[in-house]
Amino acid sequence: MDRATTTAVGPATGAPGIQRSQWRVIILSSLGGALEFYDFVIYSMFAQYIGAAFFPASDPLNSLMYSFSVFAVGYLARPLGGVVFSHFGDKYGRRRVFIIAILTMSLATICMGLLPTQAAIGTSAAALMVFLRLLQGFCLGGELPGAITYVVETAPRTAGFAAGFIFFCVNSGVALASALSLVVHELLAEPQIAQWGWRIGFLFGGFLGLISFWLRLSLEETQEFKQLRHTAAAQAPKLPFVELFRSHPAPVLIGVSSMIATAGFNGLLFAMPAFLPRVMGYPAVEAIEAQNVCLVVLSVGLLSAAWLGDRIPRRWILGAGAVALLALSVPFFTTAANHTMGLIPLFALAGLAASLVNGPMSGVAADLFPTRIRFSGVAVSFNLAFSIFSGIAPLAATLLVAKTGSPVGPAYFMCFCAALTLIGSFFLHRYDGRILQDRSGAAAGAPATSFPAQ
Repeated sequence: MDRATTTAVGPATGAPGIQRSQWRVIILSSLGGALEFYDFVIYSMFAQYIGAAFFPASDPLNSLMYSFSVFAVGYLARPLGGVVFSHFGDKYGRRRVFIIAILTMSLATICMGLLPTQAAIGTSAAALMVFLRLLQGFCLGGELPGAITYVVETAPRTAGFAAGFIFFCVNSGVALASALSLVVHELLAEPQIAQWGWRIGFLFGGFLGLISFWLRLSLEETQEFKQLRHTAAAQAPKLPFVELFRSHPAPVLIGVSSMIATAGFNGLLFAMPAFLPRVMGYPAVEAIEAQNVCLVVLSVGLLSAAWLGDRIPRRWILGAGAVALLALSVPFFTTAANHTMGLIPLFALAGLAASLVNGPMSGVAADLFPTRIRFSGVAVSFNLAFSIFSGIAPLAATLLVAKTGSPVGPAYFMCFCAALTLIGSFFLHRYDGRILQDRSGAAAGAPATSFPAQ
């Protein structure tokens, strides 16, 4: 949709408050995403112990690299999961995807916590770990795009804040994983963690996921999807994924670019508890504490940025965040490597910069696609960005250090990701307004209406 053909909606009319019924749906959707993301990232929190248990090597750095390779494998499964789940989500409804994804994810996480090590059952232990990691990634590929689609269709006039709230909860899930890792390190000795303590995180997360599955059974289908099926059943896409690439290739590329900076930052952040002690000589507890501070600042900051994105153009906020990460990545890693500033204030500043790209990205992506293929569009954009740029981030950071001999090497990976998001933000004004366009057009046959913030 060309920007010139739309009619702008000002801030006074664009962002009313969220109703109580909408809050219920948003919270249930977001909490499920938080728990699934906890299940997904708890692996990185104990990567060095998992590497020693399932991928032993004479050099501890090689063992860590093998472990991070399996971490990346989970991301590689996400695009396929996104395609499969979004296909059914766009054809038959969002609710079913939620229920199936959270149940499968939870069971896979519990199995990872109970899996015997290579010392007990040989190389099949590593194969089973890879399989369960693939299953986790497959499920997460449909979970978060489904949650984003669900909440923006539930609260379309505050879609930016509603979608941002999902990632506020997702970061809360990551913070929970990091906090549990901190508790384990505080209460157990290193040999105990290596032997069995790392399993606590998986078993705890799987149990919480089963509770989330039970809560999600009470969710109903979104009104937007019900209305689409009622008024345009004959036009419903047979293959949403095919239609997406046939009719909306440019929005897909822009959607991917809008998420790359966040993907790269998150991938590096998840690796810090293993990376900082091994490469820069920080105590493990200090690294985890700094990561928790970063997550808290990032969560509050992204929620503020998402709220602001319902009032001013989101592309402005996204571009500003990309510039900040581009300018500050090298100084961040240089300062950390030289130990010239405390980790906690350093990571707090990093979280503040990253919140500017994290906050608006989901609203931007959801607004690029019409209701009939929105799930597929968000799923492809999200999963391509995070599978490529977040999945390889820990491995890329380790390889850059190994090849260059410099602990500052990962900064260049972050700069590359930020530059791609900055470039993509320049094109966002050409494609916007789909969420309210579908709402107003379906309700009253009204002409296209631009999304408030755009």
